[in-house]
Amino acid sequence: MRVSVIGCGHLGVPHATAMAELGHEVVGVDIDPARVGHLNLGESPIHEPGLPQLLASHTASGRLRFTTDFAEAAWFADVHFLAVDTPLDADGRTYDTGRLFAAASALASHLSRPCTIIGKSTVAVGTTARLTALVEHIAPDVDIRVVWNPEFLREGEALENSLYPDRIIAGVTDAGAEKVIREVYAPLLDAGVPLLVTDPATAELAKGAANAFLGLKISFINAIADMCAAADADAMTLAAALVHDSRIGTAGLRPGLGYGGGCLPKDIRAFTTDAERLGVPEMATLLRAAEQINNARTARALDLIVYALHGKPVRDAAITIWGAAFKPGTDDVRKSPALELAVRLASAGAHVRVHDPQANTTAAARHPELDYATDLEASCHGADVIVLATAWPQFRHADPRALHPLPTEPILVDLPNDLDPHPWRTAHWTVHQPGRPEAALPTPPTARPNDIPDTSAAP
Repeated sequence: MRVSVIGCGHLGVPHATAMAELGHEVVGVDIDPARVGHLNLGESPIHEPGLPQLLASHTASGRLRFTTDFAEAAWFADVHFLAVDTPLDADGRTYDTGRLFAAASALASHLSRPCTIIGKSTVAVGTTARLTALVEHIAPDVDIRVVWNPEFLREGEALENSLYPDRIIAGVTDAGAEKVIREVYAPLLDAGVPLLVTDPATAELAKGAANAFLGLKISFINAIADMCAAADADAMTLAAALVHDSRIGTAGLRPGLGYGGGCLPKDIRAFTTDAERLGVPEMATLLRAAEQINNARTARALDLIVYALHGKPVRDAAITIWGAAFKPGTDDVRKSPALELAVRLASAGAHVRVHDPQANTTAAARHPELDYATDLEASCHGADVIVLATAWPQFRHADPRALHPLPTEPILVDLPNDLDPHPWRTAHWTVHQPGRPEAALPTPPTARPNDIPDTSAAP
């Protein structure tokens, strides 16, 4: 099948590459000529494990290419995926679908034969109907179906999620559209991936509902961590007890800096607006509470850092931040709690040094006023306190004995609760973790904290 993917960002590039891997001929479309040039050379504009190799392979074979020409995509493809960004509007509570409708308009103006447009961007309910009306107005004599097929990609796992999704949801209005979806995803369906065929409204709500539920879980466990801190209880052991209940599960139940990134915060805000618009104020109230808890994480982290400095003023402190990306596995720093923390500490007068295995460059582009260390050891030199903010495995596997002589004070604040504190304390580090007693022992092997996946900032 010949496929176009319109929009070549965090969603479009992994999706286009996955479509080529599934055997389709693919053209990606983007309005940025420089980005298109790099992509045609097999160079990925984003960090995603496995993506550079697969992208280079399929661009070299000719199965995948990129263009700025919508007319070329309209002529070439039978199926057109819309994968453009839908950021929050100026009101901060609803999606700005301007780019989505502009892309659909540009495509529709060149369509001259039957085709299917498949939306993947995250949108408010009702978008499929509006988009259908638009393309029918622009190309009234062309048989065009519009389907909504929301993405559920998690940054740092985008290619894997594209090739091995846990489900595919398709909002369709007729059997012909369902047939197209089954053909496009045939290799995945043959491998056992479940397909849920719904009406468009259900498909549009599905992504927001999934992220809203995850946001609720993350905010819940962070509120529990605050209660544990007040009661001198251990939030990680409590979380390990919760996850043994099959009704609750593990995802999202790790106390930390809260959620961030380019998707989850905006999706929760927009879903709140959808709930209000649909006349369900109770859901809106629940989601606002989750957002308030999440927004308080940075202030809670600052309190713990002040405590860890044991009297040394923040304005005089040398503070190292391990992590800048909003989650491990990506170089994306949009709405990153780690980077927000670094900026707030610098604004308070601290000398802040940041080290991230992948995101130093993207962080420096946004905040050049901060210092950046290129390696773990250099980041530790002269620090009064080291703050683990993004749970990269490189930090989890660091050698506390080797690092001990490097900081001014061997003090570690582990905000995502990602480390076993015992080996660090054995190596004479002072370790602070939110929601855990200062002398917390490692939890028993049957319920150790690291059994809880780090999804605190997913996707």
